[in-house]
Amino acid sequence: MASPQPADGAAKRLKTARMILWLLVLLAAGAGLYALLNRSEGPPEAAGYADTVGGPFTLTASDGSTVTDQTLAGKPFAIFFGFTRCPDVCPTTLARLAQLRGRMGEDGDGFEIVFVSVDPDFDTPEDIGRYVALFDTPILGLTGTKEQIDAIVSAYHAFYEKVPTEGGGYTVDHTASVFLMNREGKLQSIIDHHESAETSLEKLERLVSA
Repeated sequence: MASPQPADGAAKRLKTARMILWLLVLLAAGAGLYALLNRSEGPPEAAGYADTVGGPFTLTASDGSTVTDQTLAGKPFAIFFGFTRCPDVCPTTLARLAQLRGRMGEDGDGFEIVFVSVDPDFDTPEDIGRYVALFDTPILGLTGTKEQIDAIVSAYHAFYEKVPTEGGGYTVDHTASVFLMNREGKLQSIIDHHESAETSLEKLERLVSA
C-alpha cells in the first residue's frame, strides 16, 4: 500500500504558501492605509477647524478709534490675547514677536501685531497704548466692552478667566498662543508659547510670503 506522506507534505506546503500570500496582502493593505492617514496635507478636520477661527469684531484702539476686522483686511496679522498686568506670558510673547519682526528686516513690515486685552475692567485704551509702546515696534492694542471682548475671544476659540487673588484683587488666566491670520483673515498657523524662536520665525516668514 502506497504511503500518504508525500501527498500530505504537498498539502502542507500549499497551505503555508497561501498563508504567506495572505500575509503579504494584509501588509500591503496596512501600508496603504497608513499612507492615507498620514498624507502631508493633514487630516480634513484640521482644515475645517481653521475655517472656524476668526470673523467679524468691533473693538477700540488706544487712540479711541474704532477698529474692526475690516480694518485688518488684506494684510496678514498675528493676534494675541492678554492683559497689561500680566507678569510673564504677555510681555515675553510680545517681546518675542517684536524681536522676530526685527529679524525679518523689511519683510517684518508685512504683517500686523495685534494685542487684545481680556481685562476690560482694568485696561483702558490709554493703558494699552502705554503698554504696547514698551516693545519698540508697532503693535495695535485693542480693548472694548466685556461683550465685545467675549465675542472676539469666542470667534478665535481662545480663553480667558478672572482668577481671584488675596486682598480682593484678581489676575487673568488666558490663552498663551498667537494666532497667525493670512490676508484673507483665515487662520494659517499658531505660534505656541513654548516653541523655539526659529520655528516661530519660519511661521511668520510663511505668513508674509503667502
